[in-house]
Amino acid sequence: MNLAVFVSGRGSNLKAILENEELSKKITVKVIFSDKIDCGAFTMASQYQIPKYSISAVEKNGYISFAQVKSILSEKKIDLIVLAGYLKLIPAEIISDFQNKIINIHPALLPLFGGKGMYGMNVHKACYDSGMKVSGATVHFVDNTFDTGKIIFQKCTDISNVDGPEEIAKRVLHIEHEILPFVISKIADQKLKFEDDRIIIQN
Repeated sequence: MNLAVFVSGRGSNLKAILENEELSKKITVKVIFSDKIDCGAFTMASQYQIPKYSISAVEKNGYISFAQVKSILSEKKIDLIVLAGYLKLIPAEIISDFQNKIINIHPALLPLFGGKGMYGMNVHKACYDSGMKVSGATVHFVDNTFDTGKIIFQKCTDISNVDGPEEIAKRVLHIEHEILPFVISKIADQKLKFEDDRIIIQN
């Protein structure tokens, strides 16, 4: 299965994908996109000799356009797009072309603490301030708005004894690194089933 990975930051979830030995037997990361020029994940892309592109709504210095992104996705025969800490909306035409073939990892238990502006430490601060006793991470399909696509898989962790948002972030990141490769592996094995408007992961 050929993957395209979209990132905005240092790429810890990309690293979790690339370093998962079991997953490496099932997938190939063919291309990496970022909305930034100086993206930490690009260093990893270079180490693994994976083509990388900075992307923008329109072509400009150092950036390619989403029209070019569509061409690259086609050229690379991409089967699944993974948003691994990517902070922008994916254009509707790409979502249309990849219906139920774009997934995102979110650092909270959706539908709680999702939506525009809810990323990174913003999520964990909101969770901490709410008095929640559990948090976790969610892998979901991507639709035309932030964090509203069908939930594929979630895992939670106890945060009743944390000292602040930073500790929540550490615990949740550990879960992200576990469940994102897990879901990708299940998709590669065609183990996702749509049933009564829910998504069931088969053994």
